[in-house]
Amino acid sequence: MTDFTYDLHDDGVAVIIWDVPNKSMNVMSRDGFAELDACIDRALGDDTVKGVVITSGKDSFAGGMDLNIIARMRAEAGDDPAGGLLAGLMQIHGILRKIERAGMDPKTLKGGKPIAAALPGTALGIGYELPLACHRIFAADNPKAKIGLPEIMVGIFPGAGGTTRVSRKLGAMAAAPFLLEGKLSDPKKAQQAGLIDEVVAPDELLDKAKAWVLSATDKDIVKPWDQKGFKYPGGAPYHPAGFMTFVGASAMVHGKTKGVYPAAKALLSAVYEGALVPFDTALKIEARWFTSVLLNPSSSAMIRSLFINKEALEKGANRPEAPDQKVRKLGVIGAGMMGAGIAYVSANAGIEVVLIDRDQAAADKGRAHAAGLLDKGVSRRKITEAQKAEVLGRITATPDYAALDGCDLVVEAVFEDPKVKAETTAKAEAHLPQDAIFATNTSTLPITELAKASRSAEQFIGIHFFSPVDKMMLVEIIKGAQTGDRAVAKALDFVRQIRKTPIVVNDARYFYANRCILPYTNEGIRMLRDGVAPALIENAAKLVGMPLGPLQLTDEVSIDLGAKIARATKAAMGDAYPDDAVDEVVFWLEGEGRLGRKANAGFYAYDEKGKREGLWAGLTKRYPIADAQPELADVQHRLLMAQVLEAVRAFEDGVLMDIREGDVAAILGWGFAPWSGGPFGWLDIIGAAKAVEICDGLEATYGARFKAPDLLRDIAAKGDSFYGRFGPASQDAA
Repeated sequence: MTDFTYDLHDDGVAVIIWDVPNKSMNVMSRDGFAELDACIDRALGDDTVKGVVITSGKDSFAGGMDLNIIARMRAEAGDDPAGGLLAGLMQIHGILRKIERAGMDPKTLKGGKPIAAALPGTALGIGYELPLACHRIFAADNPKAKIGLPEIMVGIFPGAGGTTRVSRKLGAMAAAPFLLEGKLSDPKKAQQAGLIDEVVAPDELLDKAKAWVLSATDKDIVKPWDQKGFKYPGGAPYHPAGFMTFVGASAMVHGKTKGVYPAAKALLSAVYEGALVPFDTALKIEARWFTSVLLNPSSSAMIRSLFINKEALEKGANRPEAPDQKVRKLGVIGAGMMGAGIAYVSANAGIEVVLIDRDQAAADKGRAHAAGLLDKGVSRRKITEAQKAEVLGRITATPDYAALDGCDLVVEAVFEDPKVKAETTAKAEAHLPQDAIFATNTSTLPITELAKASRSAEQFIGIHFFSPVDKMMLVEIIKGAQTGDRAVAKALDFVRQIRKTPIVVNDARYFYANRCILPYTNEGIRMLRDGVAPALIENAAKLVGMPLGPLQLTDEVSIDLGAKIARATKAAMGDAYPDDAVDEVVFWLEGEGRLGRKANAGFYAYDEKGKREGLWAGLTKRYPIADAQPELADVQHRLLMAQVLEAVRAFEDGVLMDIREGDVAAILGWGFAPWSGGPFGWLDIIGAAKAVEICDGLEATYGARFKAPDLLRDIAAKGDSFYGRFGPASQDAA
């Protein structure tokens, strides 16, 4: 079984078909590169071949490269990982350059064979870098297809010629959204941007590509950068216009990354330096910078969490043994923003949904929320009116609980009150099949207690969605004390159906995500109360990679919700409650009516349209800024350790059962410094011994909340790492 097959048609066009066996989407492997290279050699060496079309045997073209290739190249290099990676990358460049030059005479640039790429659908990463090396790119008119280079999103950059070719094709300014932001486009928008050449009807894709190959001239297949007198679009770095572009690009990159994402800076360096030299030298520069990024622990951690671990969790890495639990009919109780969002993503995934609320008007309002989201998709040409109608047709809005008959899963998303949830559970289960799984969507209430209202605690589980449901990728599945394996499998299979990323945790106060988020926001509020400048708190967080400072995050979540959680927690903990200092600030703002973004007033000031204008001046009137301000690193350590130590404690307590889930959830759930790969990734980057040293200093100055957990001290004492001791490789070895 091969990834690439070669078929010489009667018209003299060799068609190379990429079709990886047993994969829904093509991914490039080392064997795949070797097979592609052999196919190209065969075509170029056969005088009867007039040209080549490279296409796919699947609905898509390719989803990218198997990143395990990189790991193997590094491992095989032994004591010289940089040398091994660079050699492997240059081998890939050699194959793609062979396609680009296509056998032409290096001096006259004549005699080459035209090579076209025919993309039936999505083409990402190497799946677009390969077509970039071809002489013309055809794409089927498929509005669902995505074309582009998303590597920057997982901590690397396009390293198989994509960076050099796109920047020379479009110029640095026009290339920036596709290289530095990982922007993806449908075929028509990709054509408008200059990323591809032609968009054709799907049933004409191969014929159009072949026709071009048979009519192409020598001039048609010489890339601009191989022609004499090539000028860099928009100007090279020392051209007056280009100089301003590159100066601006440097400022833009630093402004967006705050200096903590090595891939973005390396990409810009590769573009800048590559623009000053001939094309083949530019490819070597790209390969060197790419090697540097791959050896950076930040990039390794991001790849591990955002690609390898995320994919493993989505494929059911921690799914218990149970028959297939695919959801056929879903009940959603509560048609507010959360319930309506759950109904929408489920119907959009092809699941029949019954959406229930107290009366028909409330239920219809929830269905209307789904309609509004679909209308946005229609306006952006992502879906058609017919597709919108099909999705809405799967949602039945009603106040009648009898409509739950036949549902195999119910997700309850009513008000966060145990009594209300208990009443809802009883009403729903009166109409459900005996084997139906009942899930409660809650962010704070203990699942084990809520399960007491159910006829079967074994079939009762927590499914915690994050808001807004249609955008947030993480779903937290919570096992109660008696939750059975089938309920866990059902929840996991459901989350997979709606194309989100699940983690499974054991029941405990705040579960995992909120357990880590609250100490972060509380630490920021505590610093404010103690006289630390609000701007220092917020910017320190952003400079270490957090998407929002703790004060802004509190505004976004809502201050009155924070007050409600504080009161409930204090009632439960009594004298052990540790956050009275935080509550002083929160309760004051609540009393002032400053409830956050929803009220256009909180830690920040907002205009009448809800646009954030800056930190509210009243903060420093109530809590004056102290004359002596802490060092930036001190503020950052407090904000990071507040989250990280709670993650370690959650793992130590058995709430979190897999550190991979801890890292993926932290990034997807609340944006924990993605450059670090997550809390456990960050601890492994700085080393457990350094982490303990930081904790000891913070504990001595600020108190016991920064005490290093025993597990962290043990790992430090033994010179271990979290992934070394608890990662998949260590578990396999055991």
